Amino acid sequence: MSSSPSVTIYHNPNCGSSKKALAAAAELGVEVKVVQYLKVPPDRATLEAIVAKLDGPVADLVRKDALFARLGLDESDYAEPEAVVDLLVKQPALLQRPLLVTADSAVIGRPTSRAEELLSAVRA
Repeated sequence: MSSSPSVTIYHNPNCGSSKKALAAAAELGVEVKVVQYLKVPPDRATLEAIVAKLDGPVADLVRKDALFARLGLDESDYAEPEAVVDLLVKQPALLQRPLLVTADSAVIGRPTSRAEELLSAVRA
């Protein structure tokens, strides 16, 4: 068994999808490092590394939720990596969750099947 988990999950304990990703990891027997990103926000370098290996558009990392609207933000301003990283450094609550990160990939676990695919691949 490896000495450290091969998957990091950026997790919000109040999020159903995030809880499902952790449950899937447990069910598959995949050891994960859980980061409660609201308590321990990722720094700029971590976010840049995640963006570099993200599977999908970088804009998907940003939650377009009530906070996004309250801040008066415009979705079109967050389509480029630098703008997304800048925003998430200032507003970590806007990080899409769950976010699963391995040494060479990063996947947003929505729908839950995306998290399960990544976890199954790691386990294989």
